[in-house]
Amino acid sequence: MAGTVAIISYRSGNVRSVVNALRQLNVGCTVTAERTVLERASRIILPGVGEARSAMEALEQASLVDWIRETRIPFLGICLGMQVLFERSEERSTTGLGLIPGTMARFESDGTLKIPHMGWNTIQHDASSPLFNGISPDEYFYFVHSYRAPLTDQTIGRTDYGVTFSSAVSIRNFYGVQFHPEKSGSAGLRLLRNFIERC
Repeated sequence: MAGTVAIISYRSGNVRSVVNALRQLNVGCTVTAERTVLERASRIILPGVGEARSAMEALEQASLVDWIRETRIPFLGICLGMQVLFERSEERSTTGLGLIPGTMARFESDGTLKIPHMGWNTIQHDASSPLFNGISPDEYFYFVHSYRAPLTDQTIGRTDYGVTFSSAVSIRNFYGVQFHPEKSGSAGLRLLRNFIERC
């Protein structure tokens, strides 16, 4: 299992599309919620489509919450997988992993803003981050979400949708992206390759 990318399966969907994206990159992966398997991985991805409380409950049931907080393996959270890196979410008043300060807040609509934020949008990213190596600031990525992350010292990507929110974050060995790189064409595949090879 050494050298394998592990995708955490925690009943929050979207695993298959991540597996397919990694196959396009000729990257071996395994889908698991077993800690012993995760410990031998070279990279970990936490994807997600769903809601925060159910995701955290599933991670708790798999005895992964404390382990994730302490792991030093490079780790990428996608969409909901990024949201749970934060302290809290307004979604069912959920406590997250607490790796990044702040609370996920629901988008507020003025009647013209559609919720969820769904579709293609650009990212004002930190060009010095290895995650965005070779990715131009006018590249589009695919989003589907109703909750937004605050801007923090850990923000490495910003997106505007009614308000400016964190669309990418980084702290220590942890990275998170609100968008779906596995559904974002060549730019998304480049980001996944960057995570695997550079982060």
